[in-house]
Amino acid sequence: MKIGIFYNSKQAERSVACALAQAVTERGHQADVFSGMEEVGKVERLLVLGGDGTILRVAKRASAMNIPIMGVNFGHLGFLTEFEKEECFSAVPLILDENCARLERSMLEAELNGRTFECLNELALLHPVAPGCDNKVVTISVTIDGSHAGEFTADGLIVSTPTGSTAYSLSAGGSILTPDCAAFQLTPVCAFSMRSRPIACSDRSELGFSLPQGALVLYGDGVFLGEAGASDTLTVRKAKRGVTFLTRGLSEYFRRLTQKIN
Repeated sequence: MKIGIFYNSKQAERSVACALAQAVTERGHQADVFSGMEEVGKVERLLVLGGDGTILRVAKRASAMNIPIMGVNFGHLGFLTEFEKEECFSAVPLILDENCARLERSMLEAELNGRTFECLNELALLHPVAPGCDNKVVTISVTIDGSHAGEFTADGLIVSTPTGSTAYSLSAGGSILTPDCAAFQLTPVCAFSMRSRPIACSDRSELGFSLPQGALVLYGDGVFLGEAGASDTLTVRKAKRGVTFLTRGLSEYFRRLTQKIN
């Protein structure tokens, strides 16, 4: 088996990645070490050393290359990682286990005026906050499979996957969805009224948005994607590809989640 080891050079030392690669080769397998996204080559599995942001960036490339991933937390919270940095060498026998449990995580595909973007966590529509910009709430109308589903009057709107439900969506008042849940969640940011509450819909649905006059800013997994307003067409659906995470099991996810939140 050929294992790739990707490390975020701002969080993890190359020496740690090389030591893990050595541990892989000592077990009779091959290992390559990467520190740049463009370097990731053809490997069978990918061990990622970094925080949740690193996992998000690497996951989309791994998905495109059909490579399962496992994370070791060298960042802060580490919701998406399987091990903490102190136990990084425990990741080696697990990533080499051909019968290791797999967790399939779905992604969003956002289409803005014909341009498409993929998100593992969430898509966020927010009114711009900058000098000279009025600080007003916005009203966003949502359709689900072409049928009017309601309006959100708030500072913005988050569309999250189950993976993203523990991130920005949770901090904005959304609920936690289990990673294998076949749903998306819509969560208003600082809702203007109690009528604007989080709602969930099937991940087989296509979401459409009627946007207000004036530009909103669009972010995917925290990365600026562009601006959108009343004259723009925005749709969101489940992406054709997902991301495969190698894991100790779903019960480990709940233990880790409880530990991180508390």
